[in-house]
Amino acid sequence: MNDKPKAVVLLSGGLDSTTALAIALSEGFDAHALTFRYGQRHEHELDAAKRVAERFGLKQHVIAHLDLRLFGGSALTDDIDVPKGRSLEEMGDGIPVTYVPARNTIFLSYALAWAEVLGSSDVFIGVNALDYSGYPDCRPEYIQAYQTMANLATKAGVEGRQRLHIHTPLIDLTKAQIIQRGLALGVEYGLTLTCYDPSPEGEACGLCDACLLRLKGFAESGLSDPARYRVRPAAIA
Repeated sequence: MNDKPKAVVLLSGGLDSTTALAIALSEGFDAHALTFRYGQRHEHELDAAKRVAERFGLKQHVIAHLDLRLFGGSALTDDIDVPKGRSLEEMGDGIPVTYVPARNTIFLSYALAWAEVLGSSDVFIGVNALDYSGYPDCRPEYIQAYQTMANLATKAGVEGRQRLHIHTPLIDLTKAQIIQRGLALGVEYGLTLTCYDPSPEGEACGLCDACLLRLKGFAESGLSDPARYRVRPAAIA
């Protein structure tokens, strides 16, 4: 009999969400992974999520289907170029076109629904507020507001059977600190994919914001990123 508390972990197949999954498992949770096919322009991250879930031996990994291409408005779901080769200053200037409107709110709502069915009060999400990303739905105040709302939104919450806690173990960490934490927990980062615009073969582009920040984190850790890259530039300073 498994008496571990259950947790829903949002798993994109990227570096951050994989580290969040490893942390959930290290803290004694029975992790149930939730991945989304949401109309993103490539599905290599879904393959990465499957690899990660298999590597960790998860009993349940759900891939939910929805189509945010109906609304567009993002370089990840619409015919908009993914920015390449940007500096940290450029990344920190405003909200980037890779922001998907309301994505984390939608994803967390699915996680909340599944957590209620599982009898779980815990959701893990790998958001990070130090990523120069400018994403409004990665901020601590957003997570706190969503958690407050969520505890008013479910039958289990109203009946007192669920007091949702959204875990954000990476929110105040640098990319290098995230990598170091994951490596200490045995994460195999070669299984993950962080890129916004990978090649048809699944190689990371090496030039989008996500790739550059990831490469910077590995460089600051004194390590080489094991991921496959189409172009591997010097990490941004």
